[in-house]
Amino acid sequence: MSLQGSLSTKGEAVKRYFGRKLLIYALTLFLAVTIDWLIPRFMPGNPVDIMIAQTNLKAESCNLLHSYYMQAFGLDVPVLQQYINFWNALFHGDFGTSIWLFPRPVLTIIMDAVPYDLMLLLPAILLSWFAGNKFGAFAARSKRLDNTLLPVGYILTATPYMWLGILLAWAFGIVFRILPFSGAYSYEMMPHLSWDFIWSVLQHWFLPFASLFLVMFGGWAIGMRNMIIYELESDYSHYLEALGAPRNLIRRYAFRNAILPQITGLALQLGVIVAGQLVTEIVFSYPGIGYLILQAIQNHDFFLLQGCFLFIIFGVLLANFIIDITYVLVDPRTRTGMQGAA
Repeated sequence: MSLQGSLSTKGEAVKRYFGRKLLIYALTLFLAVTIDWLIPRFMPGNPVDIMIAQTNLKAESCNLLHSYYMQAFGLDVPVLQQYINFWNALFHGDFGTSIWLFPRPVLTIIMDAVPYDLMLLLPAILLSWFAGNKFGAFAARSKRLDNTLLPVGYILTATPYMWLGILLAWAFGIVFRILPFSGAYSYEMMPHLSWDFIWSVLQHWFLPFASLFLVMFGGWAIGMRNMIIYELESDYSHYLEALGAPRNLIRRYAFRNAILPQITGLALQLGVIVAGQLVTEIVFSYPGIGYLILQAIQNHDFFLLQGCFLFIIFGVLLANFIIDITYVLVDPRTRTGMQGAA
C-alpha cells in the first residue's frame, strides 16, 4: 500500500471513530439534559406557592401574584409544553429566571460564580495532579520515601474535605488568627481592581485551596505510586530488563503507561470544575456554584438548580471528549486500534 493510501485509510478511520463518539455524546447530552429538567420537578411542592407562602398578603393579592409568577416562570402551561419551551430557550442561551433571586437570569448568577470556582479549583486540581504524580513516581522508586509518603497519602486521601476545611479554619482562622475563613474577600470591601482587594481575595482563597489541594494530592500520589509499581512488575518490564535495557528506559515506559489513567482522572476532575466543591464552599462561605446548588435546593429554585446541573453536564461531556483526543495523541495503541478497526 502506498504512503498516500495509508494516510487516507488512517484519516477515514479517525473520522469514523470521532463520528461515532460525537453521536454517542449527542445522545448522552439529550438524555442528561432531559433528566436534569425532570429532577427539579420531582421535588415536593410548587416553588411559586412556597414563595407566596412566605409573604403576608391577602388572599386576592396572593392569587394575582400566583398567576403572575406562574406565567413569568412558564409554569402555567402543560408539562410537555414546558419541556418544549425549555429546549427552545436552551438553544437561545436562556437558562430561565431565578426564583430565589427573582428577576435575575440564571445564566447571570452562574457566570458570577464561575470565576470563583475556576480561581479555587483550577490551581488545586492542576497543582495537586502535578505534585502528586511526581511524588508518587519517586516514592515507587525510593523505599525511604515510600515508607513516608504511603501512610501520609492514605491519611490525606481518606480525609473528608469538610473535616479538613473545618480544621484549617479553626487552626489558622480562630486559634492563630492568621487567615480569614469566610467569604471570597473582606465583607468591608466592594469588588474593585486594587492591590488591597487582590490581597484580600488571596487571603480568603488560601484555606479552601489548601483543604482541596492536600486531599487531592494524597489521592494522586497513591494512585501514581501503585500504577508505577504495577508497571515495573509487568511482563514487558521484566522482558526489557532481561534484554539488558537501561533501568531509566524501563522507568520511562512504566511512567508513560501509568500516567494514562491519571490523565483520565485529571480530565474528569476538570470536567466537574464548574460544579465547585459543595462542602468546601459551605464551610468557607465561598460563593461558587456548589454553594449556589445548596441555595437552589433550599429555596426550591427549579431554574437555578437545573442551570447549575447543565454546566456540570456540559463540563463532564467536554472533559470526556478531551480524554478521547488525548488518548489518540498520547497512546499509540489507540491509533493502532483505530486503524485496525478501519
